[in-house]
Amino acid sequence: MHFPKNSSMAEISYICKRTVVSTKPVQPGKTHPLSALDRAMDHNRVRIVYYYRTPPGREVGEVTKRLRETISEMLTSFPMVTGRLQRNEEGQWVVKCNDAGVRMVEARAKGSVGEWLKSVDREKELKLVHWEDMFHKIYFWSTFYVQLTEFEEGGLAIGFSCTHLLADPICATMIIKAWADTSLLGEMPNPPLFHSSLPLIRPVNSINHNPYTHLINHYKSSLDNSTPVTNTKYTTIALLFTNPMVQACMEMARTHPEAHGTPIFPSPFEALAGLFWTCISNVKGWREGLINMSICLDMRKVLGLDEGFFGNCMVYNAVRGGDFNRHEISKAAMAIRGVMEKMDSEEIMDLIQWLECDSNRSSVLMGGCEHLICTNLEDVEPYSAKFEEGYAPVRVSYHIEPVSTKGQVLILPAPPEEGPLSRVVMVTLPENEAVKLCKDVRVLSFSPTILMGFNKN
Repeated sequence: MHFPKNSSMAEISYICKRTVVSTKPVQPGKTHPLSALDRAMDHNRVRIVYYYRTPPGREVGEVTKRLRETISEMLTSFPMVTGRLQRNEEGQWVVKCNDAGVRMVEARAKGSVGEWLKSVDREKELKLVHWEDMFHKIYFWSTFYVQLTEFEEGGLAIGFSCTHLLADPICATMIIKAWADTSLLGEMPNPPLFHSSLPLIRPVNSINHNPYTHLINHYKSSLDNSTPVTNTKYTTIALLFTNPMVQACMEMARTHPEAHGTPIFPSPFEALAGLFWTCISNVKGWREGLINMSICLDMRKVLGLDEGFFGNCMVYNAVRGGDFNRHEISKAAMAIRGVMEKMDSEEIMDLIQWLECDSNRSSVLMGGCEHLICTNLEDVEPYSAKFEEGYAPVRVSYHIEPVSTKGQVLILPAPPEEGPLSRVVMVTLPENEAVKLCKDVRVLSFSPTILMGFNKN
């Protein structure tokens, strides 16, 4: 077993690593092909941490034992999760559904989950979510990992990680929800829907159709200009914006009547993305315009897919920042809205067809592009994942790696009790820039709660 060294993490003890398989065997010879949007995320990975309080009086290890049993039941409905990657005759990845299993790490942590959350930073949190890079022997490499960390004085952390090739953050959240439902209800009310490919409404070779090129050009640029992942030390800051704070940000980002007639109020995502786009451009010392940014959106609704669709549906698009300065939040928000409105089903299908035409186009290191990346994860529902009655997650963190060279912004829902407009914003930047962002006047003017920052212990 290869676990992190315990020098700075003496409060965590790694107990064991095991392989967990489903309770029912998979049909022999079953394979699962991957879509063009799956293959585009080949080099990326998703890491999520769910934090829970646990009922008093439980012995350490009791929760882990129970969840080890229910995950096997849940995995019966996810044969591709327990499978292994292999190349088909065209040299493209497919999943051989052989029930080789998911790697599970069991760990213990000192103190309580509440104490942990008071001082957690990026480095500490990632110790709670196990990951192993791809082996040279692909057939033995697990594509999904789970880490269960029980706190000696109460609490549980569930770390979940996977290759982005097989699941985007929405799919990963779906798996945790299915596991929670299996544990709490003994059944899965909303099983996943697996498709061999993304639906294409019109014929691939439509004579009268001129492809939309904006999205395709962005992916071409990312493919041509991907930069190697560096050893830059990144810091993640997580900020909670309550309902009134988000409303105030939307008010700040709205257009003015004299400029556009009737004022236009941006959505929570547009307002917060505009705020952090301008603030991050400022801390990076951008003098003219704003730093170029890529927004990443879930396209399930646009493509008319069922909510249970399992596969990558996150699409990136460029927002250019050269036409306005770093103080114009309303213009930034409207630029984001303009790009989002153009991302319709026709344009997405053109991108999918372009990616499908040549498998070499499908390996895009989105994390290596020369853009700030802002991802909209407002539609994930992590707080509904209850493994025990009355115990919803107290906090959930998402990480998409590798981090773009210019940084990353994830906009997530906040716990339901904070209100429908409330959001958590997770910003990952080089450490010196993260320090400056924490002192930015516009961010501070909203007085967000710092959930994760610099560990001063």
